[in-house]
Amino acid sequence: MKSKLHIAVVGAGAFGGWTALHLLERGARVTLLDAWGPSNSRASSGGETRIMRGTYGPDQPYTELAARALGLWRKYERRWKRQFLHRTGVLWMVSSRDDAYERGSLDVLRQARIEFEELSTPEMKKRWPQINCDDVYWGIFEPECGYLDARASCQAVVDAFIAGGGAYRQLAVSPDGLEDVPLRNLILSDGSRFKADHYVFACGPWLGKLFPETLGRLIRATKQDIFFFGPPAGDSRFADAQLPVWGDHGGRFFYGIPGSDRRGFKVADDTRGPAFDPTSGERVVSPATLKRVREYVGSRFPAMKDAPLIETRVCQYEQTPDSNFVVDRHPRMENVWLLGGGSGHGFKHGPALGEMMAELILKDGEADGVWRLSRFSK
Repeated sequence: MKSKLHIAVVGAGAFGGWTALHLLERGARVTLLDAWGPSNSRASSGGETRIMRGTYGPDQPYTELAARALGLWRKYERRWKRQFLHRTGVLWMVSSRDDAYERGSLDVLRQARIEFEELSTPEMKKRWPQINCDDVYWGIFEPECGYLDARASCQAVVDAFIAGGGAYRQLAVSPDGLEDVPLRNLILSDGSRFKADHYVFACGPWLGKLFPETLGRLIRATKQDIFFFGPPAGDSRFADAQLPVWGDHGGRFFYGIPGSDRRGFKVADDTRGPAFDPTSGERVVSPATLKRVREYVGSRFPAMKDAPLIETRVCQYEQTPDSNFVVDRHPRMENVWLLGGGSGHGFKHGPALGEMMAELILKDGEADGVWRLSRFSK
């Protein structure tokens, strides 16, 4: 009797966890490894919430991938009888005269069948009077989208993986020997060695450290500061029942998630921060970034002008030079796959990307050129 293909997935975040689950559901034998556990505080998938949106500009694969992910989030919510996607809608505010990104998004949204509305400034003011839209030219509203429970959904994926017969081990993988050809085994933090038929490395900001020759110059971890402000007592205008998730595309790109689970009003500046060590970096926010974000909040949401800062968080993006994912085989090893480069927008795509990854491995496929490593050598 032919034995099952054994696949090791390293990293239990949004990319690795979903890949492991999809591989298991397709009949593979899968071992999932993670150094600190799914959605731990060092991980790019850590924290409470992430945005689910389809607006991505023209000529890109992510709107279609988001549409597939929306369907899979629904599927697994039904299966597990849990809600992870909170469909508050997403409002994309155009506060720059250069709106090519947004105009270019409309046909792509239509093609992907993601529901949306074009809104004028008066329409936005009427719907959400708590937002100062005086310098907003128009907007896109995606009613099917909203925000995801990040930490909870990562844990749910791993729980389902284990319940389905997958093996999970909370151990780190040493970089020693990973770029030796062929890769004979993994050296684990308990001193043991681990061998599989195929290996998937979905290690977020650690990919460059594990594969310095291949990815060291291509994946850069950047420090990203997140802020939570406290609305006035008894004021529900900034909770998710009355305000959508929002993005504000002007001179800078600010985004936010309305108050949920009593955590406060989440706001961040999407500008890429300085280099950051995800293992040993001190997770303390920058006073300069806080000042900039506070000034923005006071302008865009006047009732929040003097709102107290009630919580902060430092996460990181694992940024590629072009902000596109890496989905490819190791250039010198057919049975080693590299999956990462989320670049601050990857979480929402986890179910669809994991599905794609499982199909590529089990059917010996090739990833789309936009995600292959060869794009960096052109």
